Amino acid sequence: MARVAGTERRGGPTERPDSTPIARLAGATKIYPAAGEDVHAVTDVTLAIAPGEIVALLGRSGSGKTTLLNLIGTLDRPTAGTIEIAGVRVEALPEEALLRLRRETLGFVFQFFHLFPYLTALENAALPLWLGGWHGSDVAVRARGLLAQVGLADKADRPAGSLSGGEMQRVAIARALAHDPKLVLADEPTGNLDQANAETVLSLLATLAKESGTALVLATHSEATARIADRRVHMVDGRVVEIR
Repeated sequence: MARVAGTERRGGPTERPDSTPIARLAGATKIYPAAGEDVHAVTDVTLAIAPGEIVALLGRSGSGKTTLLNLIGTLDRPTAGTIEIAGVRVEALPEEALLRLRRETLGFVFQFFHLFPYLTALENAALPLWLGGWHGSDVAVRARGLLAQVGLADKADRPAGSLSGGEMQRVAIARALAHDPKLVLADEPTGNLDQANAETVLSLLATLAKESGTALVLATHSEATARIADRRVHMVDGRVVEIR
């Protein structure tokens, strides 16, 4: 595996006019009906994410960053506005087409790993490949290669439930990258880890994303976590208040 980079903030341009955005939001809004008063979780967000770019959605709990991440990941539909992923308008796309788009284009890393504890690290990493129609020895070769990249070649055949928290999150990263997605979405990916493991996971995410040209969007409340990003999108009460 290539040398793991540090967590210092990366330089480089914040706008990439020569690149077609992998994600584009225009006036994206999400309102949840509630008794008495509707909840405006995300309001009028316009944002473009370039291929290979790392973007941090930064804000306190309740700021709307996870809702926005879910909208980008097509896990939720906007109440208003438009969202394009890899050039496809998704807000009215049928569920079957959304599932195919997620399977082919998106990868997900969550705070609580969401691994199957009785499956091996290899089997967990291989899940997107099986779902994508891969067969035979190609699945194991690809999954083992990814586990080697995240430093877990020697843990491939161990049950995921027997791994440490940092190791489980590295398996989750391997799983997210298994099908070579164009965009990886990470929701508080270090929120369940100690500082040492958090720094390792962040460095790994940033390095692998840059090496593969995969865009990475992570939701976090931590300024330290956001340091790996090319751009920080600050959110308050469902609105973007600053991009830098």
